[in-house]
Amino acid sequence: MRNAETVLGVIRERGRRGLPLEDVYRQLYNPTLYLLAYGRLYQNAGAMTEGTTLETVDGMSLAKIESLIEQLRCERYRWTPVRRVTIPKPHQVGKYRPLGIPTWSDKLLQEVIRLLLEAYYEPQFSDHSHGFRPRRGCHTALTEITHTWKGVKWFVEGDIRGCFDTIDHTILLSILRERIHDNRFLRLIENLLKAGYLQQWTYRPTLSGVPQGGVLSPLLSNIYLDRLDRYVADILIPQHTRGTQRRKNSDYARLAAGQLRAHRRGERTQARKLRQQKRQLPVFDVHDPGYRRLRYVRYADDFLLGFVGPKAEARQIKEQLQTFLQEHLKLELSAEKTLLSHAATQPARFLGYEIIAQYANDRLTRQGTRSVNGVLALRLPLSVVKAQCAPYLRRGKPIHTMPLTLSSDFDIVAEYGQKYRGIVQYYLLAQNVAYLSRLCWIMETSLLKTLACKHKSTGREMAAKYTSRVPTEHGPRKCLVVVIPREGKKALTARFGGIPLRRRKMALLKDPFLENHPSRNELLKRLLAERCEVCGSEGKVEVHHVRKLADVHPKGRVEKPYWMQIMSARRRKTLVLCARCHDDLHTGRLKRPLTK
Repeated sequence: MRNAETVLGVIRERGRRGLPLEDVYRQLYNPTLYLLAYGRLYQNAGAMTEGTTLETVDGMSLAKIESLIEQLRCERYRWTPVRRVTIPKPHQVGKYRPLGIPTWSDKLLQEVIRLLLEAYYEPQFSDHSHGFRPRRGCHTALTEITHTWKGVKWFVEGDIRGCFDTIDHTILLSILRERIHDNRFLRLIENLLKAGYLQQWTYRPTLSGVPQGGVLSPLLSNIYLDRLDRYVADILIPQHTRGTQRRKNSDYARLAAGQLRAHRRGERTQARKLRQQKRQLPVFDVHDPGYRRLRYVRYADDFLLGFVGPKAEARQIKEQLQTFLQEHLKLELSAEKTLLSHAATQPARFLGYEIIAQYANDRLTRQGTRSVNGVLALRLPLSVVKAQCAPYLRRGKPIHTMPLTLSSDFDIVAEYGQKYRGIVQYYLLAQNVAYLSRLCWIMETSLLKTLACKHKSTGREMAAKYTSRVPTEHGPRKCLVVVIPREGKKALTARFGGIPLRRRKMALLKDPFLENHPSRNELLKRLLAERCEVCGSEGKVEVHHVRKLADVHPKGRVEKPYWMQIMSARRRKTLVLCARCHDDLHTGRLKRPLTK
């Protein structure tokens, strides 16, 4: 049996060389792929969420993998309908979207299929696609825009209406058949698409779309929308790209020549006047009919095009996209969100940022040319700042968060700190990221009021107790810090603030304050050792999971059960047990084993 990484490496090489994928169904018999998939999934919050059955990640074992492989070998595996719930859309009051919750076995098998398909298709995907791909994300898409889209005049903002719910099964399967020559594997995916869902315990078939919330759904949508990427790259961009360089602006050249003559004659006043007039004009002719450029970037079902040319051609590009999506992919653009806007006067909204073309005649290079004109800027929308501040305000003033007063000071500061760092680190690409200073003040005041309410004290006393200074790349910064010392171990630290609100051209999603979590291989080694971590017996074992570490820290002075003491001491959400100990744990009979 080959190692999982070896199998994926071979498949990745076939994808890189454009060779068809054959006999891939047999790779589903490889147990190392399921162990790799388990290591990727068990830490997710949804691993302990039930689908249409009571099965969750709790009780995971090698025997379950063997049973799953045996069903696939005999082609007896049947997908379970997902449990569908509706969740509110972020920042859209009153709007909801469906979410499908598969069972644990379906999640595990979907992750194995995702590993195989991703290894094959990832080398073939367009460089303009950034959603749901390894080492790519919102920041890479935004960085591509700011670095390569200089001079854009028009934005075409695209949003596909209900993309996940309207993907055509026939078209998707035909796309997969072009590269994958294995009918058993394709039939397994087809049965997944048609498994249906339960909503309020009523079964309904799925005639189109992929289940939102499914492990495999984002990759299938990328495979489907890769047709759009290829159409833009192979048809639209060559069609709307002309010329190598704009022709010179005759008015600018005339003023530059006059300035040079005046300078040689010693007429400084005239030379200065001509130089000022020259700065108001572009060096090249912006209306050159022989010069066109089209840029494109996509993140999931949202895409943005930047066009250098007249508005009529930009409108034509928008119509061509709409026609292609309707005729070839049976998708429809959202009329409310698909907009055509002028880059200099109407900012485009993409991935939570405002994108606008800058123009300033007083920003010059050493050669005297304007350095800012035509360069795209990323901005933090004021509406985002207001929306993030709203949960901590009442009648315009910061308030405390009452539910958090039951938590420890460490947990309160950690909760505020994680939320604040997540917002700041996402918007560090924005030129006006300093606008988040208001959010910092409001959240810090709310945090101090929460601590003061907990201890029946004042915010000033809480600030004096926890205020500290931390070094940063831009000098020391003031922040709130709670430290829990531990004997023989590194102290636990919770921090709020201390992040310089300065723009970074290459910002990355990185949280340096979080502790290093154990690697996924650590759990797999414990599982493969097949040794119960309570009674010490060897043989078939199962893994007990809890949703979060707080579940093994019961409030009050109640004595913890023995298994909670083990997990709390190790700071692990997993415990490897034999079948008997696992049953005793759930029935409350598990006790400390007797020692000789």
